[in-house]
Amino acid sequence: MNLPWTAVAGGALIGAAAVLLLATVGRVAGISGIAAGSLRAAEGERGWRWAFLLGLLAAAGLVLWWQSLPEASPRVLLRDALPAWQLIGAGLLVGFGTRLGNGCTSGHGVCGMARGSKRSLLAVLVFMACAMLTTFLVRHGGGLA
Repeated sequence: MNLPWTAVAGGALIGAAAVLLLATVGRVAGISGIAAGSLRAAEGERGWRWAFLLGLLAAAGLVLWWQSLPEASPRVLLRDALPAWQLIGAGLLVGFGTRLGNGCTSGHGVCGMARGSKRSLLAVLVFMACAMLTTFLVRHGGGLA
């Protein structure tokens, strides 16, 4: 039986980080809000924001390092699967959607849903519908390449 243990562990770590941030700083772990506030927030608010963002980058670097080890099982990395222009375009679209939706998937999906926000529920339904449509189009419509 092949269970998605890495997905379960990743979800648990994201949930634990959101709870820890709320318990210690009293803030919601919405990445877009944290990133936007890292430059314009008051002096006392910048430290935890930068620590959070640097932790995200460090974790990504750790994963890339781990996947480069010879004993790591073979994986197809996203950066190897798509051309750079598609990755940049996808990032810009995500940024536009984040501003349009007044929050990102982490803020709405993890924190907003946990707080019972109706706005977050609607946002997550839209995120999921768009993700399903995109997956269908890429898999059955010939992809983007």
